[in-house]
Amino acid sequence: MRIGIRHIAVIVLLAGVSCTPAGRPSATLPEPPPQRVRMFFGGDVMQHLPQVEAARSGGGFDYSPVFEALAPRMHGADIAVVNLETTLTSSATYSGYPMFRSPVVLADALREAGVDVAVLANNHCCDGGAAGIRTTIRELDRCGIRHTGVFADSADYCRNHPLRLTWCGVRIALVNYTYGTNGLPVPAGTIVNLIDTLRMAADLEQARRGADFVVACMHWGNEYERRENASQRAVAGFLRRHGVDLVVGSHPHVVQPWCADSSHVVLFSLGNLVSNQRRRYTDGGLVACIEALRYPDGRMTYRLDPVPVWVALPRYRILPPEAADTMHLPADYARFREDLHELTGGEL
Repeated sequence: MRIGIRHIAVIVLLAGVSCTPAGRPSATLPEPPPQRVRMFFGGDVMQHLPQVEAARSGGGFDYSPVFEALAPRMHGADIAVVNLETTLTSSATYSGYPMFRSPVVLADALREAGVDVAVLANNHCCDGGAAGIRTTIRELDRCGIRHTGVFADSADYCRNHPLRLTWCGVRIALVNYTYGTNGLPVPAGTIVNLIDTLRMAADLEQARRGADFVVACMHWGNEYERRENASQRAVAGFLRRHGVDLVVGSHPHVVQPWCADSSHVVLFSLGNLVSNQRRRYTDGGLVACIEALRYPDGRMTYRLDPVPVWVALPRYRILPPEAADTMHLPADYARFREDLHELTGGEL
């Protein structure tokens, strides 16, 4: 059979048209929606001795009141991350500042509250020596909480640095560093990630491979200073140049400003999530809820929702606004909210 020019033209035209079963041309398929990851970041989880005593219940400890009001937010996130600024011990010898050793059931309480990841690189990570590091990591593993920043040995380091997380196909690399360990030596055989730009540059090159976005949790800055310093700004710039998308800071124990747009977020300090510090600016902090969207072309965007939290005595309950605003609280709570309002230019 011979096919003429006009027949060829018709065949070519029809080849570019998809049809429904009824033979009618179909509309162009819509672009798939972006994949979404909802991340929650909390500040410093501390354990001064009054907190340990407040949690005593019978022959053990009950930390559930501490996290009860905040737990819905953590469970509602796809990935919840906190800075664990204490070491855990299975002995009954607990201590607070300046050498933190806390009950191992704190790990259970964090898991029940919805925590998925604990970052460990901070100035108190060596307070319990090698035993403290290994016990902390063992108890987090027992509870199914992922961890990074401090490592029991080289095998732990290889498994968890960078810490790789996946949610609905979105791939995340998380790294964690501290400025120091309060002068304590890092115990032999263990590893602590210290802020060292040469080492971090190599780490971040590896972290970016196979990741849709990179998170850096940084323990830095000066305690009780409500503004970030030049060193924090310089390191934040370094991190951005080396491909970090989200930077979450801790250590100052007070809230510091943040900067955020759809392509990048830097939170210089979230302040305390829970502690016994009651002086002005330290009795609360922020939690950062960040929605990350990955589009079909691989592009990422971010949306930050910072939420104030305040710690109420005597049970050290962490109160987000939906709980605090319905309660009769001391005047210190109103002052805390006013201070945040002033710091953020009315954003909070």
